[in-house]
Amino acid sequence: MGWGSVIVLENGAMSGAFFETWVVAEIYKSYLNAGKRPPLYFYRDSNKKEIDLIISKDGTVNPIGIKKGTAPKDAIKNFSVLKPIEVEPSEEDYFTGTAHLKLKIGEGAVVCLASDVIPIDQMNRYIPAWLI
Repeated sequence: MGWGSVIVLENGAMSGAFFETWVVAEIYKSYLNAGKRPPLYFYRDSNKKEIDLIISKDGTVNPIGIKKGTAPKDAIKNFSVLKPIEVEPSEEDYFTGTAHLKLKIGEGAVVCLASDVIPIDQMNRYIPAWLI
């Protein structure tokens, strides 16, 4: 890559992208090591709103942001793009067989360089990268 040392990479313009790739790879590997198919997705729209990782399991989606900082500001601002998908299944949905199409938004996280788990709000937390 042309970088002469780890220090150059850590302080360079691509350090955030390398950190994000490492986090996604570690989460991906944890599913594979448990013998499970990784239910991982990402979101990016035409307005450049992005969610780095979405874990979808049993009708619940959990948004994950990945930032190389200790407590990045506005790290969860794009999580709100998921609001339109959150619908409680109605009684009719169970009879028509479409209840499985209704999703719930679960807890979100921002994987970062925080020293400990820190609440952001009721639904989201900063998670230290060393915990993954």
